[in-house]
Amino acid sequence: MTSSGPAPPSLPVHRLQSVLFRIGQSSGQSSLWLHHFLSFWMWISLQMVQVSTSHQHFHPHSIKIPGDITLGGLFPIHARGPHGLPCGELKKEKGIHRMEAMLYALDQVNSDPMLLPNITLGARILDTCSRDTYALEQSLTFVQALIQKDTSDIRCSNGEPPLIRKPERVVGVIGASASSVSIMVANILRLFEIPQVSYASTAPELSDNNRYDFFSRVVPPDSYQAQTMLDIVKALGWNYVSTLASEGSYGESGVEAFMQISREAGGVCIAQSVKIPREPTAGEFDKIVNRLMETSNARGVIIFANEDDIKRVLEAARRANLTGHFLFVGSDSWGAKSSPIAELEDVAEGAVTILPKRASIDGFDEYFLSRSLENNRRNIWFNEFWEDDFRCKLTRPGIKLDPDKKKCTGQEKIGRDSAYEQEGKVQFVIDAVYAVANALHNMKQDLCPGSSGVCDNMDPVEGRLLLEYIRAVNFNGSAGTTVLFNENGDAPGRYDIFQYQLTNHSHPGYHVIGQWTNNLRLNLEEMQWSGGDKSVPGSVCSFPCNPGERKKMVKGVPCCWHCELCDGYQYQVDEFNCETCPSDMRPAPNRTTCRPTPIIKLEWNSPWALVPASLAMLGILATSAVVITFIRFHDTPIVRASGRELSYVLLTGIFLIYLITFLMIAEPGVFACAFRRLLLGLGMAITYSAMLTKTNRIYRIFEQGKRSVTPPKFISPTSQLIITFILSSVQVLGVFVWFAVVPPHTIIDYEELRPPNPDLARGILKCDMSDLSIICCLTYSIVLMVTCTVYAVKSRGVPETFNEAKPIGFTMYTTCIIWLAFVPIFFGTAQSTEKMFIQTATLTVSMSLSAFVSLGMLYMPKVYVIIFHPEQNVQKRKKSFKAVVQAAKMSGKQNGETKIEPDRSQ
Repeated sequence: MTSSGPAPPSLPVHRLQSVLFRIGQSSGQSSLWLHHFLSFWMWISLQMVQVSTSHQHFHPHSIKIPGDITLGGLFPIHARGPHGLPCGELKKEKGIHRMEAMLYALDQVNSDPMLLPNITLGARILDTCSRDTYALEQSLTFVQALIQKDTSDIRCSNGEPPLIRKPERVVGVIGASASSVSIMVANILRLFEIPQVSYASTAPELSDNNRYDFFSRVVPPDSYQAQTMLDIVKALGWNYVSTLASEGSYGESGVEAFMQISREAGGVCIAQSVKIPREPTAGEFDKIVNRLMETSNARGVIIFANEDDIKRVLEAARRANLTGHFLFVGSDSWGAKSSPIAELEDVAEGAVTILPKRASIDGFDEYFLSRSLENNRRNIWFNEFWEDDFRCKLTRPGIKLDPDKKKCTGQEKIGRDSAYEQEGKVQFVIDAVYAVANALHNMKQDLCPGSSGVCDNMDPVEGRLLLEYIRAVNFNGSAGTTVLFNENGDAPGRYDIFQYQLTNHSHPGYHVIGQWTNNLRLNLEEMQWSGGDKSVPGSVCSFPCNPGERKKMVKGVPCCWHCELCDGYQYQVDEFNCETCPSDMRPAPNRTTCRPTPIIKLEWNSPWALVPASLAMLGILATSAVVITFIRFHDTPIVRASGRELSYVLLTGIFLIYLITFLMIAEPGVFACAFRRLLLGLGMAITYSAMLTKTNRIYRIFEQGKRSVTPPKFISPTSQLIITFILSSVQVLGVFVWFAVVPPHTIIDYEELRPPNPDLARGILKCDMSDLSIICCLTYSIVLMVTCTVYAVKSRGVPETFNEAKPIGFTMYTTCIIWLAFVPIFFGTAQSTEKMFIQTATLTVSMSLSAFVSLGMLYMPKVYVIIFHPEQNVQKRKKSFKAVVQAAKMSGKQNGETKIEPDRSQ
């Protein structure tokens, strides 16, 4: 690397003491610790000067991986040491597994040609020994390159100034693990603008972007964990819970976050908040259990505690004979661990716990299981791990082998000769390394376009700019989930939710029952409680209201209420209010929401449709048969005598009467509604216009014959057709005026069937034709029908052999009876739940019957003669109008009435 580019921020040694003093104040450390710390720093400074003469630099307890860009790493390789010693026993999973995950991730990045091409990532990895103060001392290694040292008074033996090797510059730090360690380290790294990405620290206070602005993490903070636990409590229907926390940053901040979120969200009350002392006295846990029992209704216990405290709480609950009473909701410190509940499974049964969502990385398993003493020399702690993992001893020169331990052969294999299970935070370590690698890659593309390797603009890497790139990354992590950060450097909350179950399972233990990713997805059906009970136990002051009931709060007691049912067409808007559903909706059975009101229409397979449709189909076939017969025997005397032209018009009207049945049954639509309007009255108007024209012609001829031998006007076939067309046009004209005023459309009527019981409510899909508009549409046809009946009555005295007045008369009498019966049935069913079906069936059947009457009385006898008695279908003697007049006079003398038969010769 060259030294060009922006100068790194630096501090002289004499200023570092005042800086560290401010750190100590901000971190709440004692002056005694500060004294030891400054002494240690001065010792490091002296060591740097001493080793400069040999051009070597020694880093105790660290791994150095050379590279173009160096990342720092902080891992709890060892536990906290006893009796004042900084480091204790080796931590295989939380230490070695996580550290090896960083080495694995570096290998993956360096072998990826698409990520940081021609740039190698190196590392300086340190052991924090699970102690915040020791970790801070170790992390000073990361800032040495940024500290200006005064060497003006140092000379070599030959009088030349010393050549001091500049330590490598760490551009970012992966770690630390514990929140307390990350808090301590973050205070100094921010002064030197070195970004820090943690893989395991979850304390909510690290989300403070003002105090820890260079800190980011790929694990979600405990504030999300607290939100998850609150969502679980609410999903279980609890509103009255206690909290239990181990004294310290983790437990107290977790409970504080839960209480704050529950206050902001509302609906959950804290019965008691109990703290477990750092050094509990004898009987302390029995007192804690007794205190929790002071509010025995609050069976739910939110617990942020370490493993030892969890175990001792469960033991105290068993001693108090309270197995199955407390319903624990544990944080990730409990997670899916077996150690806190060992031999206390019955007390822990039903406990709900959470863990950050994670996955086992197959590539890491393959990598780690292949590690050996020969291929993993870069890990300075691997020999120690090897001895601990295989319970053997490696021989070293000058060290006598312990006779109680076997000798390591070096041929042992991880996973074969020892138990192996990937540590849960491995995924997050890999994601943290890739987050920095992706940020460096994006920075290189922006600052060094087209260049190979590290360009001058990135030498050195500016920490604040790198932080911006880290916060902007968005990529799929090692487990396939998205890695990104919010404005505070926090990863999104993703949790798996477990429940410890004993019964009804072939393998008792922790079972995944849900997930949380910004919102909760909990499978209540898979949960089971003490004794295998499937029903969720209560932890409430007042039991939850049933669905569809609103809470009426008891004044002064925020977690107690009475329940009132939302009645009628109301539904439950929220816990406290009911509202009426919109007009097109009705409440769901549980009254928690509104559901669309079912829309009904007349279906083809309904009996109300089958009967009218069958009659109409029969009528259409009969009408078609008559038309075909008349066309086939078009020139025969009977067809000519019936008035062929007017008969075809009348048969067309009858056909349209039958056809309207199918339009009335068909699903309403714009075209269906338009044709309903047009054809509902048109068929009857054409039919009765033709009949009226016939009866009127007969009547006029008969009346004219009484007065003179001159035939009346407009009795020719052409005139009859014109008269019929004019009469029918009135109906068509009225319908088109209706079209212009109110265009045809469909409506859904929700008021017609809206009984007191909302379960019976229905919306009716129909055309915009009210009962009144239907009657109005038929009114003109009824007027024609009545007028035709009047003329039929007046023409009843004409001799049978002279005309067809009597068949028309019988037709009109019967039709009037049908429609007189129709009116009370149609309007008498207005309040029926089957109103639409009954009225449609009544209307269509009445129309079909009236058409059958017309068809049967006017044409069936003629068809019968034409088909079965063709010998009667012969030409009769033509009668002049004088003969008609004479017949009219003779009929008038005999009966006192006038009957006449039209001239069949026309």
